[in-house]
Amino acid sequence: MTQINNDQIFHQVQALLVELFELDAEDIHLESNLYQDLDLDSIDAVDLVVRLQNLTGKKIQPDEFKNVRTVDDVVIAVADLLKAE
Repeated sequence: MTQINNDQIFHQVQALLVELFELDAEDIHLESNLYQDLDLDSIDAVDLVVRLQNLTGKKIQPDEFKNVRTVDDVVIAVADLLKAE
C-alpha cells in the first residue's frame, strides 16, 4: 500500500465531514474542534468512526478515539492506524 500522508488524510476526513454532516469544507481546519466548532455530537462521532473504519479497512477501538477533540486529532489517529499495518 502506498504511504498516505497527513495532508491526504485531512482531505479525506474533510470530505467525510462535508458528506456526512453537510458542513462547508472551508469551515473545516486541522484545529477545528469537532464538538464546539463543527457542532458534532456523540452520535455524529460514532458515524464518523464507522466511515473511517470503512475507509481504512481497520477496526477502530472506541478508546482510541475517546480523546479525539479536533480534526487534527482525527488525522493523527487515522495515520497511527494506517502505520500499525
